[in-house]
Amino acid sequence: MNSHSQSSPVEARPGRRHAFFSDLVRLILVPVILLLSGLFTASFIINRSYTWPGTSRALALTLIVLILSREFVYKEQLSRNESPGRAWSSVLYSCALPYVVGVVVMVLLWAF
Repeated sequence: MNSHSQSSPVEARPGRRHAFFSDLVRLILVPVILLLSGLFTASFIINRSYTWPGTSRALALTLIVLILSREFVYKEQLSRNESPGRAWSSVLYSCALPYVVGVVVMVLLWAF
């Protein structure tokens, strides 16, 4: 009997742990970060205080949002053998929607 031919439960756990962590990032962490970035970006545009430090923070935040969306949501979904269309829908629901909600909330707070 070959001990390498049988898989043990210990070997199967890292895959489940990785799937759990990636779902946690995609469904909780990324939407919260993007909601807050939408609030910050809209606040920066609404306040019209375009200083170099504020502009550089807004540009850096935009780059971080794009990288976060692509690396931690889109590529992760592709690594799970999802179709590119399904991976883009994950980006839409986990990234674009919370960002737009953050912008809308800030515009509503500014209007009232």
